Amino acid sequence: MLTEALAQIPGSSTAEILVRVDGAGATHGLLEHLEALNTTRRTVRYTVGWKITEGDEKAIARLPEAAWETSVHQDGSLQEGYFVAELTGMNTREGWPQGMRLIVRRAKPTRRHLKKLTDFEKKTGWRYCITATNIGRMWGIAGSGHAQYLDVLHRSHASVEDRVRTNKAMGLDNLPSASWEVNRGWVLAANVAADLDAWVRLLTLHDVDGLADAEPDTMRFRLYHLPARLADHARRRWLRIEATWPWAEAFTTCWHRLTALPAVT
Repeated sequence: MLTEALAQIPGSSTAEILVRVDGAGATHGLLEHLEALNTTRRTVRYTVGWKITEGDEKAIARLPEAAWETSVHQDGSLQEGYFVAELTGMNTREGWPQGMRLIVRRAKPTRRHLKKLTDFEKKTGWRYCITATNIGRMWGIAGSGHAQYLDVLHRSHASVEDRVRTNKAMGLDNLPSASWEVNRGWVLAANVAADLDAWVRLLTLHDVDGLADAEPDTMRFRLYHLPARLADHARRRWLRIEATWPWAEAFTTCWHRLTALPAVT
């Protein structure tokens, strides 16, 4: 899946790529594969969730209180009550890629997390999560090697959950048939629709209020279900849009931006 995703990126063989994965990504195979993707022309950086073991908890326990710094929000403001620290070098597990860093985050557990706390977390009163990364620093980005920056960089990966919800709204929530082949076609069509929806908003509606971050139902109501009719006149085809439609300008802006995109060759 990662290989197919990278293949969709134009010029990926010479690009600077960031791969963010949740806890399922902390495997030797995936991290070694990501490291192997680096070439003299391509830089692949990653942040992945890390399954905490008893050894990790012992490493966290050795961190001095002064090592913890307040976390930050996506806009750079302080996120009071949340803290991050560098755990690299304190961990004793071997066999992982050379140069890999570990960033640990702690927060007070919420009610839904109470049943999942380990004995160590119950003792300290904090809930911990660890991020593994190969980012030392990124050229031209001040503070990019800091634990606070890497923590917030990885947490922005949570937007993936929004895309999962969107894909479900595009048809993946309910499969139409008992037939495997029919459902395969349905899943493919739903994913194509979700991709098109995402690219339309990213490329043409990014500065349109009410549509840049719209949910699928909103997009259907405001843009995709078009109150217009297609007519032939003077050997040309005309799309006649209802003049009172409040999203007419947004639609025409979207249309002009799409048609101005260079053709894929």
